[in-house]
Amino acid sequence: MDMLYIVVLVLFGLLFLVAEIVLLPGLSFGALLSLVCYGTAVYLGFHDYGVPTGIGVIAAIVVLSVAGTVFSLRAKTWQRFSLRQKITSSSTPTPAEQHIGIGDRGVTLSRLSPMGKVCIDGKIVEAKSLDAYVDPKTMVEVVDFENSNVVVKVVK
Repeated sequence: MDMLYIVVLVLFGLLFLVAEIVLLPGLSFGALLSLVCYGTAVYLGFHDYGVPTGIGVIAAIVVLSVAGTVFSLRAKTWQRFSLRQKITSSSTPTPAEQHIGIGDRGVTLSRLSPMGKVCIDGKIVEAKSLDAYVDPKTMVEVVDFENSNVVVKVVK
């Protein structure tokens, strides 16, 4: 029955080691649990079965730890757990979706330095100013689009 404890402790040690490498890097919690399991297995091997079994347990731990580390660090091992779905949606509608065009006019809601919020035709959008800074409540005109942002200039 004690040999079953040794085998279970070695397997749990290997599990905690792989978890430390892959899932919990930098925490050392898995490494600490792995060392405790390995140490207890080695102690039981030497104490209950003698030197040859203790050395065999150490050899098994070294071989399994190296194999588990190499297997867990291979790129293809964890690809089936990785996210492969592409995100194609956007959280903010583009200016074209909001029917905002070049030449439309609006008012700044916040200071553009150079980015800020602008209200154009009752729609609030993120805007970038051509000028360095634009104060709030200033009339602006749409001159271009950059990604999902509107580029504006001050109306004089």
